[in-house]
Amino acid sequence: MLDWSATELSAAIHARKLAPSEVMAAWLAQVATVNPSVNAVVSLRDPDLLMAEARSLDDRTPAGWLHGIPFAVKDLVATQGLRTTWGAPLHRDHVPAKDDLVAARLRASGAVIAAKTNVPEWGQGSHSFNPVFGVTRNPYDLERSAGGSSGGAAAALAARMAWVADGSDMMGSLRNPAAFCNVYGFRPTWGLVPQDAEGDTYLATLSTEGPMARTIEDLAQLLLVLAGENPEVPFPRAVPALALDRDLSGCRIGWLGDWGGAYAMEPGILALCEAALRQMEEMGAVVEPLPPPFPAEKLWSAWVTLRAMLNAGGKRALAEDPARRALTKPETIWEIEQGMGLSAQAVYEASVIRSRWHAHAARLFQRYDAVVLPSAQVWPFPADWRWPQEIAGRKMDTYHRWMEVVVPASLIGLPALSVPVGFSDMGLPMGMQIIGRSGDDAGVLGIGQAWHRATDWPGRRPPLVAGAVSR
Repeated sequence: MLDWSATELSAAIHARKLAPSEVMAAWLAQVATVNPSVNAVVSLRDPDLLMAEARSLDDRTPAGWLHGIPFAVKDLVATQGLRTTWGAPLHRDHVPAKDDLVAARLRASGAVIAAKTNVPEWGQGSHSFNPVFGVTRNPYDLERSAGGSSGGAAAALAARMAWVADGSDMMGSLRNPAAFCNVYGFRPTWGLVPQDAEGDTYLATLSTEGPMARTIEDLAQLLLVLAGENPEVPFPRAVPALALDRDLSGCRIGWLGDWGGAYAMEPGILALCEAALRQMEEMGAVVEPLPPPFPAEKLWSAWVTLRAMLNAGGKRALAEDPARRALTKPETIWEIEQGMGLSAQAVYEASVIRSRWHAHAARLFQRYDAVVLPSAQVWPFPADWRWPQEIAGRKMDTYHRWMEVVVPASLIGLPALSVPVGFSDMGLPMGMQIIGRSGDDAGVLGIGQAWHRATDWPGRRPPLVAGAVSR
C-alpha cells in the first residue's frame, strides 16, 4: 500500500477493504526503515498513541477523503499539541495550542496528524536544513539536497513516507523540491488556499500553501481539502471545478527557456525540458519558443524589495533583540535588514513593476494556454552546502538568486505546476514549471494530468526504496 496513490488508499479505506490501523502500521514501519537516512519526517508522535488513534478509526464512518491516512504536516504550519519549530532554535520546544488553517482542514478531512516535515529555518532558502533537526537528504542521492522549503514533504513523498503532503511556496518552495525529488508540486492561484487571519493579510500576497503528490489526481484532491474561503481574510477566490481529463491536442504552450539568457542554468537542464516539450508536441501540443516577455532584472528588483519588506515587517524583532539575533540564521537577518532600509517610494515602485508584469502576463495568456520554464536552475546540489554560490560560472549575489527562475509566477500569484521531466546522467531528478493564467488552476492541472498519464515519472522509485514496496 505504500506505493499506492492517496486516491487508491482512500478508496480502499472507505470501502473497508483496508483499516486505518493497517495503514498506520505500514507507515510507521516505513518511517522507521527509511527516515534515518533521509531525515524528512520530524517530531514524530509516539507510535503506540498513533496506533491507538488509528484503531479508533477502524470502524468509524469516514470523515473525509483523508480518513485514517497518516499525515506529516510541514513544520511551518502550527499543529495543536504537536511540536512546531519553523526550523528555528528559538522555537525548538514550541507546542501550539491550536491548529493553523491548513492543519485544521487536514484534520477535518480525517487525516491522522502524525508528524511534521522538515524545513529550512524560517522556511528561507530552498535547502531544508536547520539547527533543530539537521538536513533533509534527497532520496535519489543521499549526498544531495531535497530542496526547500518543502524539502521534507517532497523527500517523504519520494521515499514513500507520505501519500500526499502539504507545502508552501513564496519563492518556489513547492516547485523546487518537487523538481529535486521527482514528484509534483503545485502553487495554486494566489488566494485559492487562504491565509490564516494573523498579522498582515492585505500586503502579504506573495506566499501561498498548496499540495504535493505523486499523481495529479491526488494533487487535485488535496487542493480541494485545502482550498475554500476563509471569511476572516480579504481577497476570497471561488474553488473551481477540477475536471482533469483533457488531451493536449491544440494546446498552445510558450517555452521561455532561460529567459533570453537572464537565468543561468547548469548544463543539461534546458535540454531535458526541451525533450519533454517535444514529447508534448507528439501528444498534440503546439510549442513555440518565446522571447523574454518582461525584463528579468525588473522582476528581480521588485521581488527582493517586496520580500524584504514583508520579512522586516513580520520578523523585525529577530534582528533587534540581541538574544534572538544570536539564534537566527544570517540569511534571515539579511532579509530583515534589507527591508528595514527600504523607503515607502521603493516599495511603491516595486509594486508598480509587479502591476505592469501582471498586465503583460495577462496579454501573454490571450495567446497561450500555458508558458513553461524549468523548475530549477541547478541540479540537486551537495547536502552540506548552504546554497549554490554560482551557476555555470555566474556568481550568485544573494543566498536565493540561484532560484530566480520561479519569480515570474510567484510575483503575480499565477498557478504553477512543477512536473517531473526525467533525470540527469547521474540519476538526479529535474522538473519543469507549467504556468497558467490567474484562476486557470484546472487548465494547468489538466495539462499535468495528460503528462502524468503519458510518463508517470514518479513511478521511478528512488534506489532507497526500489523493490521495497509493491502494489
